[in-house]
Amino acid sequence: MLSGRRLDLLDPSPFDIEIEDIAHGLARVARWNGQTIGEHAFSVAQHSCVVEEIAAHIKPGLEPRWRLAALLHDASEYVIGDMISPFKAALGVSYTSFEARLEDAIHVRFGLPPKTPVQIKKLIKSADKACAFFEATQLAGFNAKEALGFFGSPPPGYDLIIDPLPAPVAQQRYLERYRILAEAVGILPAADAWHTE
Repeated sequence: MLSGRRLDLLDPSPFDIEIEDIAHGLARVARWNGQTIGEHAFSVAQHSCVVEEIAAHIKPGLEPRWRLAALLHDASEYVIGDMISPFKAALGVSYTSFEARLEDAIHVRFGLPPKTPVQIKKLIKSADKACAFFEATQLAGFNAKEALGFFGSPPPGYDLIIDPLPAPVAQQRYLERYRILAEAVGILPAADAWHTE
């Protein structure tokens, strides 16, 4: 990783995971495999910020730790990339267990339970699908009927105009959201992990 950490992919340790590496990687991973309109790809980092926002819209008063879980819901993709769901299914159980081990390590690193409670997982999945609806219709060439069939309706009262950001801007926004939520949760960052110059 750019931080200098060496992450064992088969046995990931929370001690080798840094938020700066996650933000950097996710800002450079394109949703929809980059098959979107616009000058910039819609990054997983930007998507994650929107999902966190939608989760809080669906459930007002959502605890900061679960908002942090929403922000980190795709964090494993900083290492493994953003694979479409049908391809994940085709890879089978070994891929799923690999992804789960990495997600568990990420959660432990940032003070969350290794396994997200079922209700929170469902909430995040709903927010994820809502974001995908907006992405599909605004960036990926889906009409509204197609998107409704795949992702369902976005939550009432929430609207979104997507403006894909350049990678450095998406990275910075992701880090800003992390810092706000980490402070609310009471996580103290490692001193060597925060370089703002």
